[in-house]
Amino acid sequence: MGSYITPEGFERLQQEAEYLWRVERPKVTREVSDAAALGDRSENAEYIYGKKRLREIDRRLRFLSKRMDALTVVRNTPDQEGRVYFGAYVEVEDEEGEVQEYRLVGPDESDAGANRISIESPLGQALMGRTQGDEVELRRPRGATMLSILRVRYEYDEEDA
Repeated sequence: MGSYITPEGFERLQQEAEYLWRVERPKVTREVSDAAALGDRSENAEYIYGKKRLREIDRRLRFLSKRMDALTVVRNTPDQEGRVYFGAYVEVEDEEGEVQEYRLVGPDESDAGANRISIESPLGQALMGRTQGDEVELRRPRGATMLSILRVRYEYDEEDA
Protein backbone atom coordinates (compact mmCIF):
# COMPACT_ATOMS: atom_id res chain seq x y z
CA MET A 1 0.00 0.00 0.00
CA GLY A 2 1.34 3.41 -0.95
CA SER A 3 1.31 6.30 1.47
CA TYR A 4 -1.05 9.23 1.26
CA ILE A 5 -0.13 12.90 1.14
CA THR A 6 -2.05 16.16 0.90
CA PRO A 7 -1.64 18.34 -2.20
CA GLU A 8 0.21 20.89 -0.03
CA GLY A 9 2.60 18.25 1.31
CA PHE A 10 3.33 16.95 -2.17
CA GLU A 11 4.01 20.49 -3.35
CA ARG A 12 6.52 20.99 -0.51
CA LEU A 13 8.40 17.84 -1.62
CA GLN A 14 8.39 19.06 -5.24
CA GLN A 15 9.68 22.48 -4.18
CA GLU A 16 12.51 20.90 -2.17
CA ALA A 17 13.54 18.72 -5.13
CA GLU A 18 13.35 21.70 -7.48
CA TYR A 19 15.49 23.83 -5.14
CA LEU A 20 18.11 21.11 -4.74
CA TRP A 21 18.26 20.48 -8.50
CA ARG A 22 18.15 24.07 -9.79
CA VAL A 23 19.87 26.05 -7.02
CA GLU A 24 21.84 24.02 -4.49
CA ARG A 25 23.40 21.38 -6.76
CA PRO A 26 24.70 23.87 -9.41
CA LYS A 27 26.13 26.08 -6.64
CA VAL A 28 27.99 23.18 -4.99
CA THR A 29 29.14 21.90 -8.40
CA ARG A 30 30.71 25.33 -9.11
CA GLU A 31 32.38 25.32 -5.69
CA VAL A 32 33.82 21.85 -6.30
CA SER A 33 35.04 22.87 -9.74
CA ASP A 34 36.72 25.99 -8.31
CA ALA A 35 38.32 23.97 -5.51
CA ALA A 36 39.57 21.35 -7.98
CA ALA A 37 41.31 24.07 -9.97
CA LEU A 38 43.43 24.91 -6.94
CA GLY A 39 45.55 21.79 -7.36
CA ASP A 40 46.15 18.88 -4.96
CA ARG A 41 42.72 17.44 -4.19
CA SER A 42 43.84 15.02 -1.49
CA GLU A 43 44.39 17.82 1.05
CA ASN A 44 41.83 20.27 -0.33
CA ALA A 45 39.12 20.57 2.35
CA GLU A 46 36.77 22.61 0.13
CA TYR A 47 36.98 19.98 -2.61
CA ILE A 48 36.47 17.04 -0.22
CA TYR A 49 33.54 18.73 1.54
CA GLY A 50 32.00 19.78 -1.77
CA LYS A 51 32.12 16.23 -3.15
CA LYS A 52 30.55 14.94 0.08
CA ARG A 53 27.79 17.59 -0.15
CA LEU A 54 27.12 16.66 -3.80
CA ARG A 55 26.66 13.01 -2.77
CA GLU A 56 24.21 14.10 -0.03
CA ILE A 57 22.23 16.25 -2.49
CA ASP A 58 22.10 13.44 -5.07
CA ARG A 59 21.02 10.93 -2.41
CA ARG A 60 18.23 13.28 -1.25
CA LEU A 61 17.12 13.88 -4.85
CA ARG A 62 16.93 10.12 -5.49
CA PHE A 63 14.96 9.64 -2.26
CA LEU A 64 12.52 12.45 -3.11
CA SER A 65 12.01 11.13 -6.64
CA LYS A 66 11.27 7.58 -5.44
CA ARG A 67 9.10 8.82 -2.59
CA MET A 68 6.99 11.11 -4.78
CA ASP A 69 6.45 8.21 -7.21
CA ALA A 70 5.15 6.06 -4.32
CA LEU A 71 2.81 8.67 -2.83
CA THR A 72 -0.89 9.09 -3.56
CA VAL A 73 -2.13 12.68 -3.45
CA VAL A 74 -5.54 12.82 -1.74
CA ARG A 75 -7.91 15.66 -2.52
CA ASN A 76 -10.88 16.05 -0.22
CA THR A 77 -14.43 16.47 -1.45
CA PRO A 78 -17.26 18.52 0.09
CA ASP A 79 -19.32 15.40 0.85
CA GLN A 80 -16.81 14.47 3.57
CA GLU A 81 -17.80 17.47 5.70
CA GLY A 82 -18.44 16.57 9.34
CA ARG A 83 -16.60 13.23 9.20
CA VAL A 84 -12.89 12.76 9.91
CA TYR A 85 -10.89 11.49 6.95
CA PHE A 86 -7.40 12.05 5.62
CA GLY A 87 -6.67 15.76 5.25
CA ALA A 88 -9.29 16.91 7.77
CA TYR A 89 -8.75 19.72 10.23
CA VAL A 90 -10.13 18.41 13.53
CA GLU A 91 -10.78 20.57 16.57
CA VAL A 92 -10.84 18.57 19.80
CA GLU A 93 -11.32 19.38 23.46
CA ASP A 94 -9.67 17.31 26.19
CA GLU A 95 -10.96 16.55 29.69
CA GLU A 96 -9.27 19.69 31.07
CA GLY A 97 -11.14 21.88 28.58
CA GLU A 98 -8.08 22.57 26.42
CA VAL A 99 -8.94 22.95 22.73
CA GLN A 100 -6.52 21.97 19.95
CA GLU A 101 -6.86 21.76 16.18
CA TYR A 102 -4.97 19.08 14.27
CA ARG A 103 -4.69 18.24 10.60
CA LEU A 104 -4.62 14.55 9.70
CA VAL A 105 -1.85 13.95 7.18
CA GLY A 106 0.43 11.18 5.94
CA PRO A 107 3.65 10.22 7.73
CA ASP A 108 5.75 12.16 5.17
CA GLU A 109 4.29 15.49 6.23
CA SER A 110 3.51 14.99 9.93
CA ASP A 111 4.92 17.74 12.15
CA ALA A 112 3.79 17.87 15.76
CA GLY A 113 4.99 21.47 16.12
CA ALA A 114 2.66 22.54 13.30
CA ASN A 115 -0.20 20.32 14.63
CA ARG A 116 -0.02 18.07 11.54
CA ILE A 117 -0.43 14.54 12.85
CA SER A 118 -0.04 11.30 10.97
CA ILE A 119 -3.07 9.12 10.33
CA GLU A 120 -0.83 6.31 11.60
CA SER A 121 -0.31 7.96 15.01
CA PRO A 122 -2.45 6.87 17.99
CA LEU A 123 -4.39 10.16 17.89
CA GLY A 124 -4.80 9.96 14.11
CA GLN A 125 -6.11 6.39 14.35
CA ALA A 126 -8.51 7.35 17.17
CA LEU A 127 -9.98 10.20 15.11
CA MET A 128 -10.26 8.55 11.66
CA GLY A 129 -13.83 7.86 10.59
CA ARG A 130 -15.37 9.68 13.55
CA THR A 131 -17.86 12.53 13.24
CA GLN A 132 -18.31 15.94 14.77
CA GLY A 133 -19.76 15.54 18.26
CA ASP A 134 -18.16 12.11 18.88
CA GLU A 135 -16.15 11.34 22.00
CA VAL A 136 -12.99 9.30 21.48
CA GLU A 137 -10.70 7.63 23.94
CA LEU A 138 -7.01 8.28 23.39
CA ARG A 139 -4.62 5.86 25.02
CA ARG A 140 -1.29 7.44 25.81
CA PRO A 141 1.70 6.53 28.00
CA ARG A 142 0.46 8.62 30.94
CA GLY A 143 -3.01 7.10 30.78
CA ALA A 144 -6.16 7.24 28.71
CA THR A 145 -8.03 10.47 28.14
CA MET A 146 -11.31 11.38 26.46
CA LEU A 147 -11.45 13.87 23.61
CA SER A 148 -14.57 15.54 22.23
CA ILE A 149 -14.60 16.30 18.51
CA LEU A 150 -15.87 19.88 18.33
CA ARG A 151 -15.43 20.58 14.63
CA VAL A 152 -14.32 18.88 11.43
CA ARG A 153 -13.46 20.93 8.37
CA TYR A 154 -11.64 20.66 5.08
CA GLU A 155 -10.01 23.29 2.92
CA TYR A 156 -10.79 23.15 -0.76
CA ASP A 157 -9.12 24.53 -3.84
CA GLU A 158 -11.25 27.00 -5.78
CA GLU A 159 -11.56 24.42 -8.58
CA ASP A 160 -13.10 21.93 -6.09
CA ALA A 161 -15.90 24.29 -5.10
